[in-house]
Formats: sequence, C-alpha cells, structure tokens
Amino acid sequence: MNELPPINMELGNHFYLCLSALNSDVTPDDAQALWQDISVRYGEPQRAYHTLSHIEQLLVQFDSIRHHLTAPYIVALALYYHDVIYDPTRVDNEQKSAEYAVDALSSYLSPEQCQDIYAFIMMTANHQIDESIDSVKYSSVKYSDAAYLLDMDLSILGAPWSTYQQYAQAIRQEYAHVADDNYRDGRTAVLQGLLAHPKLYLTDYYYSQLEAQARDNIKRELISLAAL
Repeated sequence: MNELPPINMELGNHFYLCLSALNSDVTPDDAQALWQDISVRYGEPQRAYHTLSHIEQLLVQFDSIRHHLTAPYIVALALYYHDVIYDPTRVDNEQKSAEYAVDALSSYLSPEQCQDIYAFIMMTANHQIDESIDSVKYSSVKYSDAAYLLDMDLSILGAPWSTYQQYAQAIRQEYAHVADDNYRDGRTAVLQGLLAHPKLYLTDYYYSQLEAQARDNIKRELISLAAL
C-alpha cells in the first residue's frame, strides 16, 4: 500500500479520535474506511480551495476554540463532511454533503447526533443559523456550537491579504468553466451580500479578531473584480 501523505495521515488520525470519542466501539478499520472515502473526495480534480488543506485550516481553528464548544466532536465531524460533495456546477452541494454524512455515520452515531451534523452542514449553505430545522432544538448551547462552526468556515475571509488572495484565486480556479464576465457578476453579488450582513462573524471571538480584516479583504477583492 502506498504511504499516505502527512496531511492525510494526520487528519485521518484526528478523524478516528473524534469518531471513537463518540462511539468507543468504532475500530481503526471502521474509521480508516470512512476516512479513505473522505480523503478521495477532497482530492477530486475540480477542487482548488475545497481540499484537505481547507479541512486542515479549519481544524487549526477548531483547536483554538474547542474549549468553547459543548459538543466538539460533533462539530469536528460536521467540518470533515461539510464539503465532502463538491461540484461547482451545482447548487445543492451542502444538502448532498449533509445527506452523505448521515449515510456514512448512521451506523456509528445516534440519530440525534446524525441530525445535529446534518443541520450544521446545511447551515453552511448560507452561513446563517436556521432555527426552523426540526431536528435541532436550539438550546443556547447548540446555537453557540453552530455559530462557532460557521465562523470557522468563514475564517479565511479574515486572513492576511496575501492568504486571502490565494483563496480568491483558488475559488476562481474552481469556476474556470464560467466566463470572466459571468464570474465577476456572480462573485460580486456573493461578496456584496456578505458585506450587507451587520456582522460577518456570529461569535465575539471571531468578530473581534477577524471582522475588520475580512471586510477590508472583501472590498479589495471587489475592486479587483471590477477591473476584469
């Protein structure tokens, strides 16, 4: 068997830790089979940003805020699966990813745990906490966990400008099938929609650290898009 790349092996070990923390009956072979499937999907050729490197970046964020979370392993598994299905030509990636996660994990987790993961992934479609989802009865605890998950997913927006530029270029690469004019118009609409939110980040932790930088980055990208 070919040796796994370091990032793949490290994330795979962490995935097993998270899953086995929720179900002590999970074997290394069980987790390895699930992880191999995840890693293959995140390595698909249509991906430039939504890769294992994206998951690694999210888990760096996760490690810094996990003490704020009530269900850290549920949040971590939602992060692992939130982009497992990714086709830039479709608009239902989050739903497909959420369904995929439940199908993959239902043999190992309780229905409630699967429902929470499903709901968390679905929220990444519009980065808003949807309290109308029947499967999640929103105690303040679950609301807080959802807020941290969404803020982690948007943390790239508040990265230093050079890192943000790499992110923006990777997103453009994923939409290489879209003509420049159409991409400019679509991406501009997305970014303007983000700026229209009173707050990009839902938690005080991320708001205080990243909000100003994120808004500056988005405005700079809008200027670049206007020049296309």
